[in-house]
Amino acid sequence: MAGPGDPRAFLTGLFRRAVEVADPTRVLPAHLPERGAGRLVVIGAGKASARMAEAVEAALGPCEGLVITRYGYARPTEGIEIVEAAHPVPDAAGVAATRRMLALVGGLGPEDRVIALISGGGSSLLCAPAEGMTLEDKQAVNAALLASGAPIGAMNVVRKHLSRVKGGQLAAACHPARLLSLMISDVPGDNPAEIASGPTVGETSTAAEARAILERYGVELPEAARRVLAGRSGVVAPGDPRLAGAETRIVAAPSQSLEAAAEAAEAQGLEVRLLGDALEGEARELAAEQARKALELRAEATANARPILLLSGGECTVTRRGDGVGGPNAEFTLAAALALDGAPGIHVLACDTDGVDGAAEVAGAYAGPETLARARAAGVDPEAALARNDAHGFFEALGDQVVTGPTLTNVNDFRAVLILPEG
Repeated sequence: MAGPGDPRAFLTGLFRRAVEVADPTRVLPAHLPERGAGRLVVIGAGKASARMAEAVEAALGPCEGLVITRYGYARPTEGIEIVEAAHPVPDAAGVAATRRMLALVGGLGPEDRVIALISGGGSSLLCAPAEGMTLEDKQAVNAALLASGAPIGAMNVVRKHLSRVKGGQLAAACHPARLLSLMISDVPGDNPAEIASGPTVGETSTAAEARAILERYGVELPEAARRVLAGRSGVVAPGDPRLAGAETRIVAAPSQSLEAAAEAAEAQGLEVRLLGDALEGEARELAAEQARKALELRAEATANARPILLLSGGECTVTRRGDGVGGPNAEFTLAAALALDGAPGIHVLACDTDGVDGAAEVAGAYAGPETLARARAAGVDPEAALARNDAHGFFEALGDQVVTGPTLTNVNDFRAVLILPEG
């Protein structure tokens, strides 16, 4: 891996290390049970689910089952069917596959076992609109939530109460079979109930809480969705007897990836400051905060003749006000560059570990001390780009996007700020 003397390559290398340690083929096998006498059915949903299914079959051989992943994220499997569907706004392919998944687990007995492979993105991919709602209603709700600036946990509360599969309802459908859920976390705090809206985990929130979230963030709902939230929710409480045979394990989490990146940086002589793996809030506000911290640390890095690295994870949000595609990692990087204003020796990289930043098929972006000067020399206005949520357009013009393609895992955002000693 490149050293800090090549800042962009160094930060990109740390990001790739964070992704590498969350690869399902590395983390999943240790958690798999032996095949029993009954049926073994593998189900799942999320951006990492196809890779997880591939890892299951590498360890256990061909299996019966069905998982739903994002378009372009399929992997070769022998027995498990891989279905691709839309993310972040659901489509008919996801609805049809979810219906088939529910039918697949519907006739299982107590001697059978289900392995559920759950990762981020499953909220959109595993789609069964509540009674009285259409796919178009769900699409409208998802689009409005994504543009609202609400944190992922709040969005998922709403999604659960408008679904026939989230909030423990998929686990209830598997009863009386034994259920083992293997999860890759992309949520702050690694709460299993929040990963992919917790389809196999009991739910404690209420429809009233979902209504309060919508009011708080000014989200307008279709009439059918309002009727559903005014009625009785289908989510399954944690103490429900249908969940008695369900077990859940987190097999990869953001903290593990950040720690691996930190170890790689320390091996090259850097001092690492871990700021946490569960940071949330508006991307531009978090960027300004971390830029201030980086400026304060320049003198310390110079006095010790030792680079300092700030690492953080979590999931930022972007409240869409302009006509850009958003993307919290690119927006974080652009806002940080503006706050740093060309400060020498400070470099920033922010990427989503799934390879997709918001609605952009790009992991994220890099910015260094020359970024703003290069942009203005090329006639690209950074302030205007940030104002219209077009950070991806800005970094595309400079050639400073980080493009990975599908990483086949998803452990949330990765942010790194490198502070080099002066001189």
